[in-house]
Amino acid sequence: DELIEPDASRVGAGSGKNFVKMILESLKVAGVQQTHKEDRITFTALTPWPGRYICAEGRYDEGDTVRRAGVFIGPEFGTVTRQDLVEATREAAEAGYDVVIACAFNFDAHSTEFDRLGAIPILKARMNADLHMAGDLASTGKGNLFVIFGEPDIELIDAEDNQLQVKINGVDVFDPKSGEIRSDGADGIACWFIDTSYNSESFFVRHAYFLGANDPYKSLKTTLKAEIDQDAWDTLNSDISRPFPKPSTGRIAVKVINHLGDEVMKVYRV
Repeated sequence: DELIEPDASRVGAGSGKNFVKMILESLKVAGVQQTHKEDRITFTALTPWPGRYICAEGRYDEGDTVRRAGVFIGPEFGTVTRQDLVEATREAAEAGYDVVIACAFNFDAHSTEFDRLGAIPILKARMNADLHMAGDLASTGKGNLFVIFGEPDIELIDAEDNQLQVKINGVDVFDPKSGEIRSDGADGIACWFIDTSYNSESFFVRHAYFLGANDPYKSLKTTLKAEIDQDAWDTLNSDISRPFPKPSTGRIAVKVINHLGDEVMKVYRV
């Protein structure tokens, strides 16, 4: 006694058309926020698009140029994979879009290192969990409901005994006004982690560093209700890692989390 949408299980369909419609309405009002307030992508138009992966066409101004963005929406409960992004970007390329904006609650590890297919950049916008309750919330456009977080900007430093060190300079972010990538400093980073022997399947935290804001040392002492060894803390409160052996896998992975809780990971060959 019920009608089942035969294609509703595919990525992008969410739990039904109502979910996609709700996300598009929120996206039109809120836009897409990046690290700085002035970097918000504000859509001048956002209309449905009958694609398999691309569900809407968004237009926004980049200087004096109007850009066409193919909007891909991930599942309401699930994770977007690298293959999903590949298929969505191919579809966008065939339709002549300038950029793909992929909106999802979660992206898998392999998709985080995938930011371009040919000439088409892919902006991965992490959706705020509040959108699960968007039907009960007013769309004021004031909250950061869709946030794009760039990729780690790091340097690999040769250390003694054939070891490596990682220095994090900040995060590279996309500037929608110029269409270029620029680097932000480490001030916006709350913490960062290194998997010093990444196996391309799962991220294992082997090094952890906490840059924090204001006085993270004081906050940590208050939270733990204990004194902390200052020398030990200095090795953790750093933008340069401790030396580590070169990985047998030939890869390391660096994960960065900002003060809003957004995270991004990138894999580096060494």
